[in-house]
Amino acid sequence: SAAPSTSTRFPDGFVWGAATASFQIEGASTEDGRGPSIWDTLCAKPGAILDASDGSVACDHYHRWESDLDLLAELGLSAYRFSIAWPRIQPLAGGGVNQAGIDFYSRLVDELLAKNIKPWLTLYHWDLPQALEEKGGWTNRDTSYLFAEYAASVHDVLGDRVSAWTTLN
Repeated sequence: SAAPSTSTRFPDGFVWGAATASFQIEGASTEDGRGPSIWDTLCAKPGAILDASDGSVACDHYHRWESDLDLLAELGLSAYRFSIAWPRIQPLAGGGVNQAGIDFYSRLVDELLAKNIKPWLTLYHWDLPQALEEKGGWTNRDTSYLFAEYAASVHDVLGDRVSAWTTLN
């Protein structure tokens, strides 16, 4: 009988990529108008995080994004799934867009496309603006309407360049 094959072949069209979450990678938690998130509040509680780490610096992707994308390209990846920090776009959760925040993601998307890496965008990866949490969070129906407003504002700016969208991770 023939020996089983030891080679693995992925199907044509298989997408190799990497994924991140904004809070876990970006840092710059108080820069360029970003407001606090529920994670910032949790991390500030003594004993809530075993080693007392927080997302204030994280991997410093907010400042190192260009070299981070160079690494993705060097790896030969064809997709990058990243999340948008809602508190970076709408620090007070409603009432307009923080231009510095949306500009960051716009530059990120442009550079991904320049490197032939498809941006896969996630709108919400558990970083609710603290201002909304204080009004009841997701149990307050207004949060869903404000999320729709936030999602539309992100799509208005990035929708012409991003074709893969995830609502919630």
